[in-house]
Amino acid sequence: MKKLTLLILNIIMFAIGNCGGPLISRLYFIRGGQRIWLSSWLQTVACPLILIPLSMAYFQRRKIDGPEAAKIFFITRREFIGAAGIGIIAGLDGYLISWGPAKLPVSTSSLINATQLAFTALFAVLLVKQKLTAYSKFSVVLLITGAAMLALRGDGDRPAGESVKEYMLGFVMTVMGAVCFGLMMPLIEFIYVKAKQVVTYTTVLEIQMIIGIFATAFCTVGMIINKDFQAIPREASQYEIGEAKYYLVLVSCAILWQLALLGLVGVIFYSSSLLSGIIGAFLLPVTEVLAVILFHEKFQVEKGVAIFLALGGFISYFYGEIEQSKKEKRGNFMDDHASFTVLHQSD
Repeated sequence: MKKLTLLILNIIMFAIGNCGGPLISRLYFIRGGQRIWLSSWLQTVACPLILIPLSMAYFQRRKIDGPEAAKIFFITRREFIGAAGIGIIAGLDGYLISWGPAKLPVSTSSLINATQLAFTALFAVLLVKQKLTAYSKFSVVLLITGAAMLALRGDGDRPAGESVKEYMLGFVMTVMGAVCFGLMMPLIEFIYVKAKQVVTYTTVLEIQMIIGIFATAFCTVGMIINKDFQAIPREASQYEIGEAKYYLVLVSCAILWQLALLGLVGVIFYSSSLLSGIIGAFLLPVTEVLAVILFHEKFQVEKGVAIFLALGGFISYFYGEIEQSKKEKRGNFMDDHASFTVLHQSD
């Protein structure tokens, strides 16, 4: 019962962050925000929030094991170095995908980000030797087709006052961000596989904390070079909906993105990556509808077809995973049955 309660809590956090993050980021830009490095920085700067569940877990260990036996950290030096490297990639990814809310409607950038599954599958094959089923390959084709359709017919989706060059730059940057995200997931899995200890939820949170710290440091350097910190007060004073709401948008953005991250790792730990993917697939059209309602974005036929292809890609991918799991279980059952038969005959 406790596990189910924690799973539901993480699903709620994931849903709120996954829908709210892109929407609040878009709100920052359409009301006068112009700092892409700042937007990317906000995606991980709230990583200290992870200290809350980590502290709770530590005090629980102290209560059970005693102050002397309770470990403060579980992450090893090797895992720390790996997480730091992924953190740099995460910082770059944050910068790239921030071009989506800056230059593209939320509905378009969300659909492009759906191609992350295709890139994740590709890098999983290369890095962790994951086998792709026919359903997985079909999923990749559907997702890439949907993104290509948006690229070819994107001019009608271009926000007013934005040049074709800016729109296409945002499109290309968002696709590159999807590639980076697709690389990060297998790399994180690679850390778990190569870990020389049992990976617990506490270890996962510690790894995510290190990733967030180094991603924030990467974006902080970009902000310093671009003089974003000096520009924040000036941008706040000129913000369309007021200075106080400007800072409220920034804080809300940071919290929502962190909720998405915490919810994601929680769903995977307490259930499976399959469930997290299914939830993500369900949230895609929800984000689309919210963007149309809140920001009055256009909803052309191409977007409807792209949503259909994206959902079809998700369903195909996870149906293939389910079938593969059933096949492996049948294979293990047959092996066990054959072993039992051989032993019985020898008796």
